[in-house]
Amino acid sequence: MSTALVTHPDTLLHVMDGKHPESPARITAILDALSEQALLDQLQRHQAPQATDQDLQRVHDPAYIRHIRSISPRAGIVRLDPDTAMGPMSLSACLHAAGAAIKAVDLVMQQHVENAFCCVRPPGHHAGKANAAGFCIFNHIAIGVAHALEIYGLKRVAILDFDVHHGDGTEDIFRDDERVMLCSTFQHPFYPHRGAETRSNHIINVPLAAGSDGEAFRQAVLQHISPALQRFRPQMLFISAGFDAHEKDPLAQLQLTVHDYRWITEFALSIAEQHAEKRIVSLLEGGYHLPSLAQAASMHIRTLARLPALS
Repeated sequence: MSTALVTHPDTLLHVMDGKHPESPARITAILDALSEQALLDQLQRHQAPQATDQDLQRVHDPAYIRHIRSISPRAGIVRLDPDTAMGPMSLSACLHAAGAAIKAVDLVMQQHVENAFCCVRPPGHHAGKANAAGFCIFNHIAIGVAHALEIYGLKRVAILDFDVHHGDGTEDIFRDDERVMLCSTFQHPFYPHRGAETRSNHIINVPLAAGSDGEAFRQAVLQHISPALQRFRPQMLFISAGFDAHEKDPLAQLQLTVHDYRWITEFALSIAEQHAEKRIVSLLEGGYHLPSLAQAASMHIRTLARLPALS
């Protein structure tokens, strides 16, 4: 088994309100699709531990972590911004989501698997050093990257973020760290209304206009992201796997299909095979149309596991 699936039941217990699109049903939809496709038995399955404050402090300010702990409610809902809130089980869900990234890194770096997918929520890539935003409270992928850098001594780590929204929190955390290359495609102009202006040798942002289809997406990756990754030669590849650029997603206006998600996963596998000893850790970010989320995420996982696509 070359691919691990890392999750935890507490990620189903984070609820912001009854109508919020970032709902527990997102995890259920993916796991149900994996079960229906008989994929679960072909993956190494692991429960995520909770991340510690030491893990979180590699990317988040200690005062921010203390603040999140202090406002975690015993009942009801506490709002962090207009889009993001915490309920009684939200802190546990976030700690297990961050712990999933750490567990996945350990599994890959210790050669138990070639790659891993973390089926967790809430998403994380909008969370900055000292702020929550866009459904995100802690930045799980950044926590995983920092763990790989500090514990395993890696010198070059890349993040491929194909969520429809720019991973501004991830950029905020790694803007001045040239050990980390962030490659991000995203709809622009669009929330979080950042990223298009950023230019550096290790922050590769590729904005796409509303209505852009799979061909435009693939050309953006081949023209801008592929050369950057080939130059950088990452020792490990992380993926912020948002599936909200799908043509049926209600929160955005890009037009990707399930075939584009297979293509970008194959691209990631190729980069990892060339430069990173096949090491990939992928984390769920967005995706809010449940049928297309389930289809695209299961295709992503199937491709990571080097299994043929369903006819």
